[in-house]
Amino acid sequence: MSEHMVRKQIYLPRRQNLALRRIAKERGVSEAEVIRQALEREADVKATTGRSGTGSWFEILRFVHERWESATPANKPVEWGRQELYGERESRWLKEGDS
Repeated sequence: MSEHMVRKQIYLPRRQNLALRRIAKERGVSEAEVIRQALEREADVKATTGRSGTGSWFEILRFVHERWESATPANKPVEWGRQELYGERESRWLKEGDS
């Protein structure tokens, strides 16, 4: 079962044209196949990141920084003792067991 193909005509700078020829020859495929593969990779990257990469990372870093600032008064690290952590965990497990 073959997929319907649509013909496209594009213009490439000389440098990209030479790169396209070289890549196609190295891979043993047509120049059109190299372009199709590149488009597939680009579509996969966009689908997994949802946006262009760096902007999303800056949003995450800003969020983490805001959370850190609000969670640590006067920029002091939060310290817990082992017993405090176990106590918090136990209280969650007991609540879950009551339901």
